[in-house]
Amino acid sequence: MKVLHISKYYPPFAGGIEHFAADLHESLCRQGIQSYVVAHQHQSTRQLYTKSPSNVYFVPVIGTILYTPVSPMFPKILLQTVQQLKPDVIHIHMPNLSAFWMLLFKSIREIPWVIHWHSDVVASKIDKRMSFAYPLYQPFEYQLLKHARTIIATTHQYLMTSPTLFPFRHKCQVIPLGVSRFRFKQSKIQSEQLWDKHKYKVLSIGRLTYYKGYDVLIKAAACLPDCQFIIVGEGEMRASLEQLISQTDVTHNIKPVGFVKTSQIAYLLSTCDCLCLPSLERTEAFGLVLLEAMLFSKPVVASCLPGPSWIVEHKKTGLLIEPGNVNELVHALKLILRSPDEKKIMGQAAYHRFFSLFEIDQVSKQIRMVYKNLTQ
Repeated sequence: MKVLHISKYYPPFAGGIEHFAADLHESLCRQGIQSYVVAHQHQSTRQLYTKSPSNVYFVPVIGTILYTPVSPMFPKILLQTVQQLKPDVIHIHMPNLSAFWMLLFKSIREIPWVIHWHSDVVASKIDKRMSFAYPLYQPFEYQLLKHARTIIATTHQYLMTSPTLFPFRHKCQVIPLGVSRFRFKQSKIQSEQLWDKHKYKVLSIGRLTYYKGYDVLIKAAACLPDCQFIIVGEGEMRASLEQLISQTDVTHNIKPVGFVKTSQIAYLLSTCDCLCLPSLERTEAFGLVLLEAMLFSKPVVASCLPGPSWIVEHKKTGLLIEPGNVNELVHALKLILRSPDEKKIMGQAAYHRFFSLFEIDQVSKQIRMVYKNLTQ
């Protein structure tokens, strides 16, 4: 069986959807599926597209608009790739505006589509531009969902609260995202130097963007002077967050370190006391980094949003807080960090929950069954 994945980006771009697409691609290959990926280059370039040794086709982009890659070559390369590979199934990871080009080509429409619904495009209260842009995006999104044979939602809670998926619930299946334990190889080089000699270590990983809630984390850090916070990630809000850190006078205990290699992330995860994901909106539909923390037996503090609230079992594998509530975040971190026995119990429960639900080979077997049902 041949499967072609359409992904917005692909590693080394650092993002939850991208890491999941890569882990899934590699897991399917291990299980005998001929898996391929078409994705945008994560850096602007005018070079011709390239194909990696692992069957990933990178399409050049010339820039981004509203978090969306601008890639004039995408439709041509997509059509050429489909004609060359003749896949049995096309697996589309949404949101991804370039996937709308698929609607134009009869030869592509004739192939069964699986849409992996990673997140609604939320008409954000934080970034008003999204509210303006979504009405232009929505008709194409609807047509893509209408044409898909199967839609995979990542949690039941998100499916039941998604207005976009409501008309298509009859063809939705719920399969959680997964993480490959093989992706993480630890390296102590440089990573040890990121932690200072604070008593408690709090790690946060994710793109520095409007819905992640890092401003809430920075305000919480001001109330927890005996903790060190490390924020891993790059994004358009880095300068404003660094300014807030300076204004809040927490430069001594919160450190944005930018992009960090996977091997160093593994070391940070293994040495932190807990992971914090204080997201503000349901654009945070799942939170793959929560699974990564669970793999390392770490409790998590996360916002009570439809996706994370299913991953995190409140008071069992971590704690859930009201989005944007600084006081709740401070209280939750104190409960975990200053209760060593409770922290250990939650971490062990998180580890067991990971291997019961979120190991990538288990997830990919469920997705293989979706492919099989579409091609019988």
